[in-house]
Amino acid sequence: MSDLPHCDTLLLSLEGGVLHVTLNRPDSRNAMSLAMVGELRATLEAVRHDEDVRAIVLRGADGHFCAGGDIKDMAGIRASGARAKGGDAYRELNRAFGALLEHAQAAPQVLIAVLEGAVLGGGFGLACVSDVAIAAQGARFGLPETTLGILPAQIAPFVVRRVGLTQARRLALTAARFDGSEALRLGLVHYCEADGEALEQRLAEVIGQVRQCAPQANAQTKALLLASEREALGPLLDSAAEQFAAAVTGAEGVEGTMAFVQKRRPTWAQ
Repeated sequence: MSDLPHCDTLLLSLEGGVLHVTLNRPDSRNAMSLAMVGELRATLEAVRHDEDVRAIVLRGADGHFCAGGDIKDMAGIRASGARAKGGDAYRELNRAFGALLEHAQAAPQVLIAVLEGAVLGGGFGLACVSDVAIAAQGARFGLPETTLGILPAQIAPFVVRRVGLTQARRLALTAARFDGSEALRLGLVHYCEADGEALEQRLAEVIGQVRQCAPQANAQTKALLLASEREALGPLLDSAAEQFAAAVTGAEGVEGTMAFVQKRRPTWAQ
């Protein structure tokens, strides 16, 4: 079992193969500080090779998911004289969040985002890299960066991949706010629930579905799906055929097919 890092901005709880990660800066609606970025990356890395961790549930404390980047971090850099350094500190701060989004998207576990309250800027970006997104109907989504005179620099590519270029242009260039129902219509989220009880029921349902899937097969399938965005089709299918052959003769493939023949549940679904 993985050793989870000590965190000041996150609450971590590992239950039944599911790592619950709660963004815990409620005074700022869980705004994403540089410290939180570092702790999230450390947490993801700690469980990266742990097949006992089947899913990661990401949510926010006190009714908000994440209100975006922490403006105080940027103000602190300004006060330290970053302008004189050619903006390197700003660049590093911004790129650190992009690295987190890359890290989260590539996590071998199923990443489930539970979206309530503010889902803005960086929080919006985190929603876009989740495998399954469950929103409260009253959640408030938006990309407010341009109203602050800045860019959704690291978030933009992930938004485009999630909802398409046409909608991403509209959302980013108007800073429009919208609710969970609209997020569902856009394809940003997979479920929109009317209240907290329905939200928790849906989360339990999704976790139950994940537990029916073999962990290594899930990890390889996720990597294959992500590779389809960037790799040429022929070589990708060649590689997929090799992975399929290895999976059929591997431990999970043997167990899964035997369980099917014997009309029982496979070991990972007990």
